[in-house]
Amino acid sequence: MNKTILCGLTAEEIWMIIQPGGFSQNHSLAITNLIYRKGQADFSQTMKISGKLKNYLNDIAQPGLFTPDFSQVSGDGTTKYLFSTSDGKHYETVFIPDNKRNTICISTQSGCRMGCPFCMTGKYGFHGNLSTGEIVNQIISIPPARKITHVVFMGMGEPMDNLENVLKACTIITAGWGLAIGKKNITVSTVGITGPVKEFLERSECNLTLSLYSPFSEERRKVVPAEKAFPMKEIISLMKNYPVKKGRRLSIAYVMISEVNDTDYHLNELITLLKGSSVRVNLLPYHPVTGDENCSSSGERMLFFKHKLVNSGIPASVRRSRGADISAACGLLASGLNRS
Repeated sequence: MNKTILCGLTAEEIWMIIQPGGFSQNHSLAITNLIYRKGQADFSQTMKISGKLKNYLNDIAQPGLFTPDFSQVSGDGTTKYLFSTSDGKHYETVFIPDNKRNTICISTQSGCRMGCPFCMTGKYGFHGNLSTGEIVNQIISIPPARKITHVVFMGMGEPMDNLENVLKACTIITAGWGLAIGKKNITVSTVGITGPVKEFLERSECNLTLSLYSPFSEERRKVVPAEKAFPMKEIISLMKNYPVKKGRRLSIAYVMISEVNDTDYHLNELITLLKGSSVRVNLLPYHPVTGDENCSSSGERMLFFKHKLVNSGIPASVRRSRGADISAACGLLASGLNRS
């Protein structure tokens, strides 16, 4: 008999599974605590639940937690982990320590089907969606799991292309019976798929970031194929006009490429697009993929962009690169995996 995998289920769903055995909601909460808080991969090793419940779970279910196959540490302390599922999907996860802020960058798919040419994950190809449990397991099953304060869905894959599993993962990550990480500390990144973005804004209170590349549709279309079907101006309009609750952040990720998208022409258009809104701009250095002759904008140019944006009333920040030496930085995940 195939056993039910519990990681990826809500407390209510687990209660429905154990209720026929005469167990209560409190028992289901004890189970979620063992999985999501304690990272318990084997119920027989714990004294936190009764022998009767252990025996019942052993017959019908399994925790569904599994550790990474491999890890690699950057010179700056960033660690990249490689996970593999039972059916052979490979995906990577990145842990980024930074004083009291410890961020995990998680994947939602093995590979990606968005086809952006500047992204190594896109070059890897699409190998399948990750389940809710496989998404959440990335947070629970790495050694520094208990140190994590922030979660960003910015690893391999397009979260809006796996929306239901992403939304359920957000629920588990933020729930009191789950990982209990604050919603304001969870950020989901997208290249922009209009319908799912709208649904995400309505069904979740977590942060959303749009990966822009260029404020000009014709330019963006050349490197972000999704632009053809889902114009970024539609997504930005949704973000600008959506009533945001206190603590929730909607932002733009703008990867800056020297003499490509960092001209005054681009800056002025970016200001025009966002002026008068609360949408924030995060300016990021560019990481060239193999065979790419482009290079990142200078630090001075990035600070100039930030200064002009802030003076125009647009919140902006410059994000430093982490983990580039182990291909763990933005756009470099899947660099070491076999291509499709």
